[in-house]
Amino acid sequence: MTQALNIEPSNPVELKRPTGLKRKVYLQAVVDAFVKLNPRWMVRNPVMFVTEVGSVLTTVLWIQALLGHGEAPTMFVGSVTLWLWLCVIFANFSEALAEGRGKAQAAALRRTRRETHAKKLSKIDRAAKYDLILSNELKQNDLFLVETGDMIPADGEVVQGIASVDESAVTGESAPVIRESGGDRSAVTGGTRVLSDWLIVRASTNPGRVFWTA
Repeated sequence: MTQALNIEPSNPVELKRPTGLKRKVYLQAVVDAFVKLNPRWMVRNPVMFVTEVGSVLTTVLWIQALLGHGEAPTMFVGSVTLWLWLCVIFANFSEALAEGRGKAQAAALRRTRRETHAKKLSKIDRAAKYDLILSNELKQNDLFLVETGDMIPADGEVVQGIASVDESAVTGESAPVIRESGGDRSAVTGGTRVLSDWLIVRASTNPGRVFWTA
C-alpha cells in the first residue's frame, strides 16, 4: 500500500540553487575560445570551420582595401569581417563555457561523493538499526535508508517508501520529482537529495561504477 507523501515536512529542506559559474570558468572559457580557433579544432565543426575560412578570406580582402586595392568600401569589408570573427569566437566561447560548467559540476559531484555517508540497513525496515558508513563502501544489493535532507549515496532502486527528490544536481531540472517503490519511478541517482519523507533503497552498483564517480 502506497504511503501518503508529506509535501510540507515539519523541517523543510531549503533547496540549494546554483549561484552561477565561478569567475575562473568564464576566464578559462575566454582563453579556450581563442585556442579553439586552431583549424584542427574547428574542422570538427564543419559549419564553424567554413565560417572561420570565410573570416580569414574577408580579413585578407579588408587588408587589401586598407592598402587601396580593394574592390569594395573598406568600412563594408571591415564590418563583415568583424561580424564573422565575432560569430566564430562567440560560438567557441559558448562551447568552452558549457564544457567548463560540465567539468565544474562533475568535480562538485565527486567532492559530494567523498563527503556523503550512507545509513546501511540489514533488512527492509525503517525502524531497524543502521550502520553509518561512507558511500563508497556500499556494495551492490546493499540496503540503505535516506530521510529528509539526506543525500542519496548511490544509484539504486527504491524498495520501500515514497519521497520528493531534488535531482537538479544531476539533471539540471529545478522541480523535485516523486520516487517510490514499484513502477517506473523507483530508480534513484546518487548525488540527489531527499526533500521530504524517506526511502529504503537497494544499491544497484558497486563502488566506482556509479553515475557520478570520477
